[in-house]
Amino acid sequence: MTTRVGDGPGRASVDGLLLLNKPSGITSNRALQKVKRLLNAKKGGHTGSLDPAATGMLPLCFGEATKVCAFLLDADKIYRVTARLGVATDTGDADGKETATAEVPTLDRHGWEKVLAGFCGDIEQVPPMYSALKKDGKRLYELARKGEVVDRAARSVRIHDISLLEVSGRRLVFRVHCSKGTYVRTLVEDIAMAVGTVAHTASLHRESVGDFRAEDMLDLPSAERFAASGPEALREHLLPADAALAGWPKQQIDQDAARRFTSGQAVPIGAKQDPAQTGRVRVYGNGGKQFLGVGELPGDGTIAPRRIFRVAENSQPVGGEENPDF
Repeated sequence: MTTRVGDGPGRASVDGLLLLNKPSGITSNRALQKVKRLLNAKKGGHTGSLDPAATGMLPLCFGEATKVCAFLLDADKIYRVTARLGVATDTGDADGKETATAEVPTLDRHGWEKVLAGFCGDIEQVPPMYSALKKDGKRLYELARKGEVVDRAARSVRIHDISLLEVSGRRLVFRVHCSKGTYVRTLVEDIAMAVGTVAHTASLHRESVGDFRAEDMLDLPSAERFAASGPEALREHLLPADAALAGWPKQQIDQDAARRFTSGQAVPIGAKQDPAQTGRVRVYGNGGKQFLGVGELPGDGTIAPRRIFRVAENSQPVGGEENPDF
């Protein structure tokens, strides 16, 4: 995390990430604004919105760290889901109005595990009407509130893993590791349909986003307690921007290459690297101490800059010491 002199009155240019454990009953944007004020930060954003009723990991990005928001949108997520079987709602969650009821089949644990396993892999989902997707320039939830229902094209998502945690009567609890774009409310409804009943999501908690760890989350009351001593106390709990890319390959370049890279030029990769390697990497200079940005390996022996970061030269790379030969 770094702090620079603010460009606006009373605000500081704070760089870093805060993993908020969002409470229920607050929108993602409202949560962002609360933490932004506590940090006295000039610029902030969030990625991977959670519904107001949902809780859990909401990555908040400030200053230069807002540049990683787009990459976090592509990250996998893990959720703990509690489904209420036998009752459907118009929104697919507990905040909606009851629309249908149905008998719940009697299945033992093994039976439910078999049902859940059938949803692993690539599946097709029809987005719910109560979603932020747009149709002819209007949000679907705006149309849904007017009682309108429009056709939505099915979308392919991936369920990496789904495991049963608890089943008791009409209560079904499971953990799901899924790709971006997965609607858990729709997944719950589809699971219920597979056994001949209906359901809605009673509670939803996001445990992780990408490579972030649940133990690094900070809840709102804790953030407020730290900030009571001044915004600097809370800023100590921010993560560096490259923490969002911890699972990516790392590439270190020398001082001359770093100067050209941060000027927008492609630079050669290290002599010991495979010139045919492709994909995104996080790029470091200053002996591996300075995160420079996101690079793209096109397979021709160079690294092309894709996102350049202005960060403190003494910032430490994520993942321990850099290998100078990497």
